[in-house]
Amino acid sequence: MSKQHDFTATLKWTGNQGSGTSNYRAYTRDWTLQSQGKPAIACSNDPLLGGNAALYNPEDMLIAALSSCHMLWFLHLASDAGIIVHSYEDTPIGTGESLPDGTGRFIRVKLRPKIGLSPNSDRALADEVHGRIHNHCFIARSVNFPVTVTATYFDVTSPD
Repeated sequence: MSKQHDFTATLKWTGNQGSGTSNYRAYTRDWTLQSQGKPAIACSNDPLLGGNAALYNPEDMLIAALSSCHMLWFLHLASDAGIIVHSYEDTPIGTGESLPDGTGRFIRVKLRPKIGLSPNSDRALADEVHGRIHNHCFIARSVNFPVTVTATYFDVTSPD
């Protein structure tokens, strides 16, 4: 039997500059994101849509959620498989499309982790672990576009 879990957050629009949404340029697309007991994150819309480029936007957060979920499952499954990971860094890239009617969507995300492994680690097994993660990652299982992984590995001769 499945169990359901609730995840909550509080979003508060901070972009009212005195006249609300009286016209499209009268307000900013800024808001704060907060979950109970955690620090607030200042956010905005994508700069292509009038947002503040210095703040996180929903698209940033979506690719970060996919990447971090993948990383956490990789660490777990690698540990179970006897693969010793010393470092993990990803620079994911999400590709979106904008349609003439103004709507848009992600069409793919590519994860590109660079992973430091103990010397003589089984890199083929590490790649196989990446291939199993989509079956586990809550975020990847929830999106309707392909998420691919191109991992690179390097040897770490001493723990950091």
